[in-house]
Amino acid sequence: NSSIERNHKYTQFKNTLMSAAAQDECQTYKFKKFEQLVSAPTVDLNALRKMSWSGIPSKYRALAWQIILGYLPSNSYRRASTLQRKREEYFSFSHYYSKIDHTTMTEHEQEVLRQVQADVPRTAPDMKLFRNHCVQSCLEKLLFTWAMRHPASSYVQGMNDLAIPLFAVFLGDNCNAAATDNLGMNDVSDQALAEVEADTYWCLSAILVKIQDHYTPDQPGIQRMNFRLEELIERVDPELSSHFKEQGIEICLFTFKWMNCLLVRELPLHCLIRVWDTYLSEEERGFDAFHVNVCAACLKKFSTQLKTMNYDEIFFFVQNLPTSDWGDEQVEMLLSQAFVWQSSLEEILDREIIMKDPQLSRSSSFKLAIQRAVETTSTVNIAQKIACIATLKQATMETWNTSIRITDFLSH
Repeated sequence: NSSIERNHKYTQFKNTLMSAAAQDECQTYKFKKFEQLVSAPTVDLNALRKMSWSGIPSKYRALAWQIILGYLPSNSYRRASTLQRKREEYFSFSHYYSKIDHTTMTEHEQEVLRQVQADVPRTAPDMKLFRNHCVQSCLEKLLFTWAMRHPASSYVQGMNDLAIPLFAVFLGDNCNAAATDNLGMNDVSDQALAEVEADTYWCLSAILVKIQDHYTPDQPGIQRMNFRLEELIERVDPELSSHFKEQGIEICLFTFKWMNCLLVRELPLHCLIRVWDTYLSEEERGFDAFHVNVCAACLKKFSTQLKTMNYDEIFFFVQNLPTSDWGDEQVEMLLSQAFVWQSSLEEILDREIIMKDPQLSRSSSFKLAIQRAVETTSTVNIAQKIACIATLKQATMETWNTSIRITDFLSH
C-alpha cells in the first residue's frame, strides 16, 4: 500500500511541478520551432544539431540529447520500443554486476569498486540532489557497470562528474521539472529513478566513446587538449601567455581538471547544461576541440585580473573561478567567443589550401562562417548576435582584405 501511495504522490508531483518560467518558455518562437522539429515522424538530425547550438528548450532537452547521442532513433515510431529494450538491457547487466560476490572479484575489480564508492559521495557535493543516498546509489551502479563492460579504459576519476548534467536533465524531464533544484526526492518513484539511471548510463557511454583517449593510459586526449589550449592562448592573448611564463606557470597544471571533467566543477549546473547543448551539436568536436576554445574563452574573460596576480594567486583563482552567479548572458558570450576562434583557426588552415589552389574563393568560407554565426548565436539577444559577427569579422579581416555586408545576413 505504501508503494502504491508513493507512486500516486509521484504522479501528482509530476503534474504540478512545471514552473512558471517553463510555461513562459513554451510561448517562445524557439520552443515552437523545436516542437515542430521533434514532433516530426522522423527528426532531421542535422536540423536538430543546428537548432541545438543556441540552446534547447528545457521541455525537449532530454529528448534532443538522447537523439543526438544516438540513444534514441530519429524515427518516432521506433522510439518507445527502443527505449524499453535499452533500459531492460541495462537493468539485466547492472543487476548482474551488483550481485557479484566481492570475494570472487579480481583485485582490479575490487579497486575499481573502491574508487567509484570513494568518488560518488564527492560528486557535486554542493548540490542537494547529488547528496541524496538513492541518487548516489544510481551513480555508483552505472559507473561500476560501465567500468566492468569497458575494461580497456575501466573507470577513471572524472567520469563521475560527466554523469551529473545527464542525470540532472533526465531526472528533470522524467518529473516534468524545469530545474532539478525543485525536486523532492521523496516524491520520485523507484521506477523513475531506475529509468533515469539507465538513460544516463547509455548517454554517458555515447559521450565516453567520443573521447575515449581522454581516459586511456597516459590520457593522450587530455594532453592534446592542454597543448592546444596553450597554443590558442599564445595566439589570442599573448600578454596573458607571457605573464604565465614569467610566473613559472604551465597551463596544463591547472587546466587538467577543466579537460578531464569538462568544466563540470567550474560552472553552475544550469550554465553547464546550456554549454552541453552546444557541445552535443558540434558532433565529434564538441567535447574535444570546441571545449578547448571554451576554456580559452574562460581565461580570456578573466585575463585582466590574472595578469595582476602572482603564482599562488593565479592557482587559487583558477581553482575557484567566480562563476557561481553566472547566467545565460555570460555563457552565450563564452560560446560566441569560442565559435569565433574555432572559425578563425579553420580559416588559417583554409588559407594554406588556397595558396596551393589560387582559384578557390577566399570570401566563400568567411561568408559561411558569418552565416553560421548568425544562425547559431542565440536569437533571443540580437546584441549578442551582432557582437559575435563583429568579433569574427574583425578577427578575420586582420588577415584577409574581404568586405561583407553584415546587414545582408542579419536580414536573412
